[in-house]
Amino acid sequence: MIDDRDGLARTPTHDLALSCVEAGIEAARPERVVRDSLTVEGDQLRVAGDLLDLGAFERVIVLGGGKAAAQVAAALEAVLGTRLDGGVVVTDDPVETERVTVREGDHPVPSERGVESARAVHEAAADADADTLVLAVLTGGGSALLPAPADGLTLSDLQDVTESLLSAGAPIAAVNAVRKHCSVIKGGQLARAVAPATVVTLLFSDVVGDDPSVIASGPTVPDPTTFRGAQQVLDDYDVDAPEAVRERIERGVAGEIAETPDAGEPVFERGRTHVLTNGRTAIEAARGVAADAGFTPLVLAAGIEGEAREVARTHAAVAREIRECGDPVSPPAVVLSGGETTVTVDGDGRGGPNCEFALSAARSIPAGAVLAAVDTDGRDGASGAAGALVDAGTVDDDGAASRALANNDAATYLDDRDALLRTGPTGTNINDLQVLVVNDDE
Repeated sequence: MIDDRDGLARTPTHDLALSCVEAGIEAARPERVVRDSLTVEGDQLRVAGDLLDLGAFERVIVLGGGKAAAQVAAALEAVLGTRLDGGVVVTDDPVETERVTVREGDHPVPSERGVESARAVHEAAADADADTLVLAVLTGGGSALLPAPADGLTLSDLQDVTESLLSAGAPIAAVNAVRKHCSVIKGGQLARAVAPATVVTLLFSDVVGDDPSVIASGPTVPDPTTFRGAQQVLDDYDVDAPEAVRERIERGVAGEIAETPDAGEPVFERGRTHVLTNGRTAIEAARGVAADAGFTPLVLAAGIEGEAREVARTHAAVAREIRECGDPVSPPAVVLSGGETTVTVDGDGRGGPNCEFALSAARSIPAGAVLAAVDTDGRDGASGAAGALVDAGTVDDDGAASRALANNDAATYLDDRDALLRTGPTGTNINDLQVLVVNDDE
């Protein structure tokens, strides 16, 4: 899974960090998650404890999008076999399927092919009726991969506002609040399109808190956000949004455009929602590897948020406390965390949240400690890598490291020191994973 693993695993401590990362990603692979969560016995489909009678439907289709959507569709085909009648999903990581059509889009900035692919999903949704069971597959990345501009907006408008929000360091819930009000699919609007079909939403969560309305911008679930909230996001992050976006949101605030559907709308009466996996899945798998290796595992948090370089400094402080005082656990220990840190982009370098996290931590991590920080989808921002593996010797020039961080160029600095972790697309996406191994010797 990890390129040049043997070269990176230069000590047992490094090897353990890599093993924890691999276990975390493997535990969230769609084929494994779907196999564990869905079963078919006769006409009964059991989804995470929820029972559905397949005999009550004339058609069963899959609709959705996200980085892992094609892998989930293929896994559903393996479980349902001939009971699955088709469908359409959009992804930037296609795999071969037999019954579900896989269309391509782009992430993190939406593209023209994504618009065409999202249109195919919307058209398939419009063909559903009361005798249709829709398995809505939504994974991380679905917001960008399912661009469906609302009336009066263009793809360029969506691209510009998305790039501006991401560069401003807005958290994903805030970004998606705006996206929902610029779309004809997001924010529960796909549920409108498929009504009165029965919808079972299957989620691979890449957001802290696992809020279904935030994951992939919640196409099939009630939307608690409003036009006024979207306007506030643009103001709070000082986003220079395209005029058409501002105008649409202002018209929504004025009541001239209908809000996205909330929990009181009847389109959700035949809907059920299941989070099949999330960041804790990876943490628990890594915890098992650490314990088996004789290290004390400590879960710091599964919902880490904040500026990546600042959160990393706290992790480095925890490592020093463990080494120097034996608190909160005695070494050898593995501290595990996950979530979604962000980066405020002020420079023009190459990097991503996990690369900035790793480089920031490496500046003060103690001897005897190793930190791995990765995005579980294998793509950390614009770094070209999944993340990085660092130790106390990674930073040999603090001035150069500081300049790299100031220019958002952490990946270049780490690449020069052979510290980047490369996996390629992993087939899943459940947010970030940080593994901090603190040994009791140097």
